[in-house]
Amino acid sequence: NSFVTRTNTCGELRSAHVGQKVTLYGWVQYQRQGLFLVLRDFQGLTQIIIPQDEALSHVKELLSSAPVESVVRVTGTVSPRPLGQENPKMPTGDIEVKAEAAEILNSCKKLPFEIKDFIKKSEALRMQYRYLDLRSSRLQSNLRLRSRVVMRMRDYLCNLHGFVDVETPTLFKRTPGGAKEFLVPSREAGKFYSLPQSPQQFKQLLMVGGLDRYFQVARCYRDEGSRPDRQPEFTQIDIEMSFVDQAGIQRLIEGLLQHSWPEEKGSIMTPFPSMTYEEALAEYGTDKPDTRFGMKIVDISDILRGSGIHFVQNALSYPHGSIRAICIPQGVRYLTNKDLESLKESAKSQFNQEIMEIICRPDGSLKSLLTKFLGEKEQSQLIQALKMQEDDVVLLAAGEHKQVCSALGTLRLLSASLLEAAGLALRDPTAFHFLWVVDFPLFLPKAENPTELESAHHPFTAPHPSDAGLLYSDPTKVRSQHYDLVLNGNEVGGGSIRIHSAEQQRFVLEKVLKEDSEVLSHLLEALEFGAPPHGGIALGLDRLISLIVDAPSIRDVIAFPKSFRGRDLMGNAPDYVTPEELEPYHIQVSWPLEEKEAKKN
Repeated sequence: NSFVTRTNTCGELRSAHVGQKVTLYGWVQYQRQGLFLVLRDFQGLTQIIIPQDEALSHVKELLSSAPVESVVRVTGTVSPRPLGQENPKMPTGDIEVKAEAAEILNSCKKLPFEIKDFIKKSEALRMQYRYLDLRSSRLQSNLRLRSRVVMRMRDYLCNLHGFVDVETPTLFKRTPGGAKEFLVPSREAGKFYSLPQSPQQFKQLLMVGGLDRYFQVARCYRDEGSRPDRQPEFTQIDIEMSFVDQAGIQRLIEGLLQHSWPEEKGSIMTPFPSMTYEEALAEYGTDKPDTRFGMKIVDISDILRGSGIHFVQNALSYPHGSIRAICIPQGVRYLTNKDLESLKESAKSQFNQEIMEIICRPDGSLKSLLTKFLGEKEQSQLIQALKMQEDDVVLLAAGEHKQVCSALGTLRLLSASLLEAAGLALRDPTAFHFLWVVDFPLFLPKAENPTELESAHHPFTAPHPSDAGLLYSDPTKVRSQHYDLVLNGNEVGGGSIRIHSAEQQRFVLEKVLKEDSEVLSHLLEALEFGAPPHGGIALGLDRLISLIVDAPSIRDVIAFPKSFRGRDLMGNAPDYVTPEELEPYHIQVSWPLEEKEAKKN
């Protein structure tokens, strides 16, 4: 209550305050028949008794007529609630304030929706009236928790470990590779700035500059179009250190998260477990495994290798052929035939992967189109390898290793959602399973042209020390010093040890990635002036906070988010500008024909 004219907030009055005269400010949450109202502010609720005696009739009239969500000031005396009328669900439920004076500071017009968490409203409407949605207790709680976490992170990095908080430029130049960047026109004809997708180059240059330890709550920008649960502008906790290795970065982040973790969410155990990229793909079918539940992918190639099943032999004849399966617990009981067909269809449409099913009957025997080709020994080995029990359903896939694993990894998650929807608890929403994924490939074939390579992380990532020689002879086999932090199946951070040799960096850009190194001439030159070995990481703050509070979308932890299509529905941005405003930037808009006609009309 410092610096303001209220005596207390609406969430702090208790029995100890009985008899005190108080002044409260807040919004009218609820009013009942001219007898009482509930006043709300950022901290909570207080019940206000509307006076009924003639001497205070003006106060009664004012408070009885105040529309819901009007802003009012109330002065009165704290009193105990009558016996039996206490409300144990409210922190202020033992008291009420008997109003003696009041003023409507601002009346509220008819609301587009009620300010209550349990009232369902469309997300478009919520974003159009975001300033009203922000009054909900859920968003208030999310934003305040986010603020506390960031403050503790700052304390851990700057006060305990000597990091320097540095702001880096928002207007820069295009970076080769990676996500698409937003362009900003300049007054020089044909020249554009880019909004950085991360402060990557700047934080490396700060290491060349000898700052040793850098940190920033960084705003980043990516023009990724309509991608679900992504934002064109987002925030990351950006970190870089000199003279550090991968283990050092990992221990730093584990300590950072332990220090900043909200007490009400329990404690997190360190060190976090770690697995390689290849292990994650083989067991979970993804590089961001959700380890809160089992249903791991099992390799059954050796069990079926001797069978006469045509599609099995066909799959195993390929260099990277594999037969793998997942076991869905209690699948017969919880999944319908329609569910199983939808799972098969997902594998077919997304991965062009056929799926076979095997069901474990109550007597322990197997039901499947495959069983007639399998002897008792092979069936017994399958049951043992997949730990099958009565009513379990196995989904089996055969083909190229990565495709099979990716398909089964997707089916694993879809199956879990179906099981949970049917009432089987699998993933504890209060559990937080962190995991490091390491030893990623340094390069991957481009999707549009598999004969060309692109960086799996970014072009500044250093090769694994054991694979450094392969960089020049067979770059496709090189592992990187890139590490991802995964939480409950979501990537919440990613980083790497960087290339600090100008010669090696130039080779990667020009010879492996076939990029024009001139765009990065400033960085390459900096690396020639005694650049120290360095590495770093960035944590996705929006994603991390949304997982901590179990929000359905990252938009629920951002004060003013953009819509699914990247629009600000409240301010109607982006918006048109006039030709006169574009003229200094040497830009003319070429309108599609239908839009030209619409503008004419």
